[in-house]
Amino acid sequence: MKVVVQRSNYSNVVIDNKVYNEIDKGLVVLVCFTEGDTLDDINYIVKKIVNLRIFDDENGVMNKSILDVGGSILSISQFTLYAVTSKGNRPSYNLAMNGSEATKLYDLFNNKLNEQVKTYPGIFGADMTLHIENAGPITIIIDSKER
Repeated sequence: MKVVVQRSNYSNVVIDNKVYNEIDKGLVVLVCFTEGDTLDDINYIVKKIVNLRIFDDENGVMNKSILDVGGSILSISQFTLYAVTSKGNRPSYNLAMNGSEATKLYDLFNNKLNEQVKTYPGIFGADMTLHIENAGPITIIIDSKER
């Protein structure tokens, strides 16, 4: 399981030319699953995300988590995070989990996040447009296989 976490001042996801979900201060999380991912991977990533100290404290030091600042999460499925680009110019997505299994894990991931932080998902497999105001910019990549 791999995620890209971006600290955001404001972000939204547009589907069919309509804002589907949006957040103010918080995190945008792009998430992808690979074969063999389990509830253990989800729990590990969720714990990491909600405890990442990437928000400024009163001294301007990144010392607070999303739990501390009361932000929300925009969670977007993105199978391209497991792209392999080592051969040729056309990426291979064979490492990304098949859609029917990944959908279940994506829903479970969002439910687990939502237990701790208000989480707004996209639609798995939809053609989505993201508007991300990346604050900092702060962008963190977390892979559950690299613990």
